[in-house]
Amino acid sequence: MIETGRPAPLGATWDGAGVNFAIYSSAAERIELCLFDAALRESGRYELKGCSDDVWHAYVPGCGPGQAYGYRVHGTYDPHDGLRCNPNKLLIDPYARQLCGEFTWAPAVFDFVNDAKSKKMRHNHADSAEFVPKCVVVGNATVERAVRPRIPWPETIIYEANVRGYTMHHPELKEAERGRLRGMCNGAILEYLKALGITSIELMPVHAFIDEYHLHHRGLRNLWGYNSINFFTPAQRYLGDDDIHAFREMVDAIHDAGIEVILDVAFNHTGEGDRLGPTLSFRGIDNLAYYRTTSDDPGEYVNDTGCGNTINVDHPVVRALIVDSLRYWATDMGVDGFRFDLATVLGRNEHDFSSNHPMLEAIGGDPALQGVKLIAEPWDPGPGGYRLGSFPAKWAEWNDRFRDAVRRFWRGDQNSAAEFAQRLHGSSDLFEQSGRKPSASINFVTSHDGFTLADLVSYERRHNEANGEHNRDGHAENYSCNYGLEGDSNDPEIIAIRRRQRLNMLATLLLSQGTPMLLAGDELGNSQRGNNNAYAQDNAIGWLDWAGATEDSEFLDLVRALIRLRRETPLLRQAEFVHEKPGSDAPNGIDWMHPDGTTLAEADWPHARAFTVVLSGRRGSAASTSSHVAIFLNGSDRELEFRIPGGRYGNAWQAAFSSAGEPCRTTARNSWSVKDLSIVCLRNHGPD
Repeated sequence: MIETGRPAPLGATWDGAGVNFAIYSSAAERIELCLFDAALRESGRYELKGCSDDVWHAYVPGCGPGQAYGYRVHGTYDPHDGLRCNPNKLLIDPYARQLCGEFTWAPAVFDFVNDAKSKKMRHNHADSAEFVPKCVVVGNATVERAVRPRIPWPETIIYEANVRGYTMHHPELKEAERGRLRGMCNGAILEYLKALGITSIELMPVHAFIDEYHLHHRGLRNLWGYNSINFFTPAQRYLGDDDIHAFREMVDAIHDAGIEVILDVAFNHTGEGDRLGPTLSFRGIDNLAYYRTTSDDPGEYVNDTGCGNTINVDHPVVRALIVDSLRYWATDMGVDGFRFDLATVLGRNEHDFSSNHPMLEAIGGDPALQGVKLIAEPWDPGPGGYRLGSFPAKWAEWNDRFRDAVRRFWRGDQNSAAEFAQRLHGSSDLFEQSGRKPSASINFVTSHDGFTLADLVSYERRHNEANGEHNRDGHAENYSCNYGLEGDSNDPEIIAIRRRQRLNMLATLLLSQGTPMLLAGDELGNSQRGNNNAYAQDNAIGWLDWAGATEDSEFLDLVRALIRLRRETPLLRQAEFVHEKPGSDAPNGIDWMHPDGTTLAEADWPHARAFTVVLSGRRGSAASTSSHVAIFLNGSDRELEFRIPGGRYGNAWQAAFSSAGEPCRTTARNSWSVKDLSIVCLRNHGPD
């Protein structure tokens, strides 16, 4: 029945007459393929007879799509030396395209038992098949793809969302759509996203993942998904009763709405955890190939991720796995970009981070990934892991210095204006020297990791007790302010200042150079009750509350207006860094001024609490074709008069946005009264 087959491609490949199975393992002495029937009972076990350069392979005639399977790897079991082969553990194919069945925490999923006498790990002979998801063979049918939006970087506006959290409480979704991929392509969701005006939705991890053992022990579930066990399969909890075509259909529907799909991917670690974790796939197949281990103790994992293990990107098979996964999602699944969690791990060798690491070069140079957006989270918890500004030219990076600078300025921190202005400018200090553009800076004020925007102005301390870690988890320093009361308030003055500060920060985000990223729900006033690490809150705390869409529809309208203003105003999203004064030979200019219109000197910045930035551009050689944008930023505690010098800017200024109601133009020409703690944006098109 079974034939030798071929070593490529890796995974299970159907050719219309049978299936070729191929899996890499340099640690195996032999490998068995286990087939399962529709009830997921083992129906056959076959040894892979072919082995070519550590790739084990076989061909099963008559096998086809829908066949469930898994592997058992025979070899040395010596945990002290990092060898973890245990044929009693059913293993997931790293290249599986679909999984079925749920993972269950049970003693059998561990490859060891602790010997109380010797205090050593020894074989656990219990069979794990009942408790581990099975791989499923899929067909090779091509699906007609929708036209990709292909949004240029300078025009990109990202919206970060979690599939489950975003759809669980939406009032117009059916029960079968809640928490599922099909919910993300519901017409009501798509119409909302189109009306909001964002260009690209960034979905938090959709790869198959498991709940951590400590969450299971506490009766909690992982909402965020940063605990992958396979890099090709959508999470079963997002599919429900659907197959993988549900993901393709979701992407096509979002594309039809003119919006890109970016996937958050966590290639830095897996859900197998530290050396005491379960054996589900990589650990049992070839532990030393897939994971970094310490030089003096190969049984112990390097933990640069803070999650128990670290993927070994120095190994060519691991690099190939990651690139193959990215190709699959970008081509077969139609994804437009990727945000890489703890991306510095992908550039780490044994000693340090390098932007020339073969892993980063393989991703950037792969032909199938040209034109795909690449976004790095440029830090990890390991030594020297903070590398903002250090990624290759094709990459954009999450800019947490933008986040902190915006929070500190609007909170009123002393000596915060200079850093704040640098971030408004697009963070040229971080990206320009290496030849990168303003769009390389992914600007954000909030993300999934931390307070929501509503909580940022309502809490000064994290309130993570529900996570079961005694409130020790999550960021300790949030640069937040509660304006007089911790948590919810009925005081009209507190409510008003909080609302204005939310607008100030969103306006700063959308009026700054660089690529803005909004956290889903911030436009609605969504709260997590002060929890700034809601990864474990797969419940009302972590699910988006849509009530704000009707309770404060004016706020939502203002956010939509800000997004529209950015999209309609090229000066707010310039492709190059601008340093020159207006009137120079450069096509665009920038001015930094005191509220009275005089130039801000370098010595003035430490004491500045209010200032103006004027952006200028020429659409031709004549001054009459110039355009200008002025942004008044009043971070002080009193109303101020802002003045724009006449002459080269002209006098035809029109208010485009204000966070504190319609700005009042004074009797003096080009002078405006700007309320305390507020931001105003004006536009004009040259001398009148």
